[in-house]
Amino acid sequence: MFDTVLVANRGEIAVRVIRTLRSLGVRSVAVFSDADADARHVRAADTAVRIGPAPAGESYLSVERLLEAAARTGAQAVHPGYGFLAENAAFARACADAGLVFIGPPADAIALMGDKIRAKETVRAAGVPVVPGSNGSGLTDGQLADAAREIGMPVLLKPSAGGGGKGMRLVRDAERLADEIAAARREARASFGDDTLLVERWIDRPRHIEIQVLADGHGQVVHLGERECSLQRRHQKIIEEAPSVLLDSATRAAMGEAAVQAARSCGYEGAGTVEFIVPGGDPSSYFFMEMNTRLQVEHPVTEMVTGVDLVEWQLRVAAGEKLAFGQDDITLTGHAVEARICAEDPSRGFLPSGGTVLALHEPQGDGVRTDSGLSEGTEVGSLYDPMLSKVVAYGPDRATALRKLRAALAETVTLGVPTNAGFLRRLLAHPAVVAGELDTGLVEREVEGLVPGEVPGEVYVAAGLLRQAGLFPKQPERPRPQTPDGLSGVSPGWVDPFSLPSGWRLGGEPAWTVHHLRVPGQEPVTVRVRGPLHDADVSWGPGGMPPASGRGGLGEEEAPSTATLHFDGLTHTFHRAAGTWLGRDGDSWNVLDHDPVAASLTGAARAGVDSLTAPMPGTVTVVKVAVGDEVAAGQSLLVVEAMKMEHVVSAPHAGTVTELDVTPGTTVAMDQVLAVLEPLAARAAEEDSA
Repeated sequence: MFDTVLVANRGEIAVRVIRTLRSLGVRSVAVFSDADADARHVRAADTAVRIGPAPAGESYLSVERLLEAAARTGAQAVHPGYGFLAENAAFARACADAGLVFIGPPADAIALMGDKIRAKETVRAAGVPVVPGSNGSGLTDGQLADAAREIGMPVLLKPSAGGGGKGMRLVRDAERLADEIAAARREARASFGDDTLLVERWIDRPRHIEIQVLADGHGQVVHLGERECSLQRRHQKIIEEAPSVLLDSATRAAMGEAAVQAARSCGYEGAGTVEFIVPGGDPSSYFFMEMNTRLQVEHPVTEMVTGVDLVEWQLRVAAGEKLAFGQDDITLTGHAVEARICAEDPSRGFLPSGGTVLALHEPQGDGVRTDSGLSEGTEVGSLYDPMLSKVVAYGPDRATALRKLRAALAETVTLGVPTNAGFLRRLLAHPAVVAGELDTGLVEREVEGLVPGEVPGEVYVAAGLLRQAGLFPKQPERPRPQTPDGLSGVSPGWVDPFSLPSGWRLGGEPAWTVHHLRVPGQEPVTVRVRGPLHDADVSWGPGGMPPASGRGGLGEEEAPSTATLHFDGLTHTFHRAAGTWLGRDGDSWNVLDHDPVAASLTGAARAGVDSLTAPMPGTVTVVKVAVGDEVAAGQSLLVVEAMKMEHVVSAPHAGTVTELDVTPGTTVAMDQVLAVLEPLAARAAEEDSA
């Protein structure tokens, strides 16, 4: 076994790998960019090395700096985690040239399976069924469009060099092929440095099932059963489970053997995953999609049902050991389900979010596991992948595992950074999910019903009462008069009742105390409170609208991070940190003080002129217009990228660009003004009046 291993990654996977290294007594080396100087993986490792500034291209993707860090710390091996350089054959070769063991498959296997076109040809020759699609690499836009029409719509455009849904485009309308091919190439180039595409037949209502394989350097290959990954949004997995309810033992064995043959066909070593697309109505008709030559995000569910530590066996295989078990020794016991917690805001169309983690609670124990790279105080920006953590639950059966995961998500608090935790909890309660009737399009079909339209009223009640509590002065202490027996002490002092925010007035109706609150992404809300905190009248609503009202009582618990609210006959527990931070059922709300005057001047429409603002914090990558250009309604004007996701900013109406405040490469904050578009009608009216 190695003495020292460098972990060439960050976040939750770096923490996960370091945990196994520590259990094996292996010294761990973390690497970090300037953005991660105080990150959890840095503090978890035995030693850590700075490798550059925040942009990944100058730090985590710099092969030279990673190798320098390995040399400086005496590392004998490098674990790439997943993402970044995990499936980069050149990095694997560079490690070997530097005398380091790359903890992953051989570079040739990475290169072969990383090229989806060559991979399909290779496994087809090994007898593994593949999805019908285009043939050959380096196809032009025209050739891709011709292949798509020959296959028949709908089709799926896929980058040959990548995975994880980046650059994938489902195209149902042949008229949109040109635009979608261009967008897919742009995203593939940005994500993988290679814009080669292929096109495949789209199978309606498919299920995504993958097989985990392990191979040593002595010719032994085994599979560890399957994972169902059909719950996806924008081709990104969000819920995974093991085993799949779709497969019977015969189909499981057949798919497992096909995965083993795929691994053998490329000379594979280490942990890898063979992914299949499976028609839900005919599980026996499965097709190879691709092979991921690395550890998968969802590997914990396989570990829970098999009892095998996959990271440990990655290390042992890389150190030259034989697998200590054969295929007959692998059994699947119980059921495990995983949910990916991502920095994204469901209420804003799942756009990437960001912020500072002010309060954090991540459940562990009793069949629940959270793999996370977060700590309180962590700054979540737009430079890296949006996945923050994974919550995994295990039970003797699927129903138990689902219940445990829903409960764990309700406990999960990542306050200060909007996440998808509440959305995932609601998804796991969807009748089709509970019944196991899954397909890769289910989430997109049901998404509107899974995203709450507004913040619940009790959130504003609790926010107003917590804000009110902060206004009450602390009672001063005053000396107690000396008693005849000579004893003395202190007693609580009195407080001027007119100074209290309870609204008490001599001989009159109690006055309301007004708080202006705002949840990011929602309209400003005015909350009025009067009366004692334990039994207060509260009204809330947007300015100018009749408010909702009710009675609530706030009783803070001993821990300053929680507060209990009694409202509308129910008791709610909220989590609290600096300011007023609230969380419930996996959702979180950052409720801020709000200045209605300042808000009216920020990003607001000005006399017929529209300000186009950034939908998320990120970087402007494409600017298609200039000041003075006339544009049509719906025309694409700019592209903003964050966390490997592109968002197109389009013209809401026909107009003239009168201001343009950004250029390609400009870093922007959420809601920052990008451009100003004056409607053509407004310009015409102005000219007529002149």
